Amino acid sequence: MPRFALLIEYAGGPFAGWQAQAGQPSVQGAIEAALARLDPAFAGAGRRIAGAGRTDAGVHATGQVAHADLARDWDPFRLSEALNWHLKPQPVAVLDAARVDDGFHARFSAVERRYSFRLLARRAPATHDRGLVWQVRQPLDTAAMRAGAAQLVGRHDFTTFRSTMCQSASPVKTLDEIAIEEMPVPGGTEYRFHLRARSFLHNQVRSIVGTLERVGAGAWDPGRVADALSARDRAACGPVCPPHGLYLTGVGYPDDPFAAQS
Repeated sequence: MPRFALLIEYAGGPFAGWQAQAGQPSVQGAIEAALARLDPAFAGAGRRIAGAGRTDAGVHATGQVAHADLARDWDPFRLSEALNWHLKPQPVAVLDAARVDDGFHARFSAVERRYSFRLLARRAPATHDRGLVWQVRQPLDTAAMRAGAAQLVGRHDFTTFRSTMCQSASPVKTLDEIAIEEMPVPGGTEYRFHLRARSFLHNQVRSIVGTLERVGAGAWDPGRVADALSARDRAACGPVCPPHGLYLTGVGYPDDPFAAQS
């Protein structure tokens, strides 16, 4: 049975998250419904797709990856085109498709996940980017946020920065990178936080960015980030920022399934 990897982009606003949920709209459910129209055996066999990251309600993606097993050996380009036709008008798009071997698994074969968070600092309300950024009113101290972020890079117990509902077996993760961009925009400044790791805990990125925003606003000294990390206590975390500024931007594999398609 042919297996295909799908590179997926979506706006998370209308969805209860990536994962299919009874009675709730989900990105996974939308793609599975489109696949069932192309391949009736897909639905008839009760098959599901597997995604690399289970993004929460309101979280977006520009580089989600999933895999699906289909009865027909599709031409990858025609598969992506057909899926996009059946996904309309939902804000979900298949950017690429690739034939992969049966050993490929979108989630378990991944060796890296990349997230970005967009934070807009300006007094005027966001218009074009409403629902796509988290907005605060005052500019932030980028140098202070970078100093705080540097204390989180590496292998640590991230209990402070994970949701109490997190199902991960261990709070210990290796955070490979946190980079913070600052760019002028009309009326203010946009800050982009880029985080890279093999895997993340539930709400880890939003907890980290919410804490760093407190540093940038001057409410926290950068050294307090290290204290919060060492506390291993959820109560020591800063505010968890809203989901609509968060994007899953990429997933890394030992062999990029889409490299031959580009």
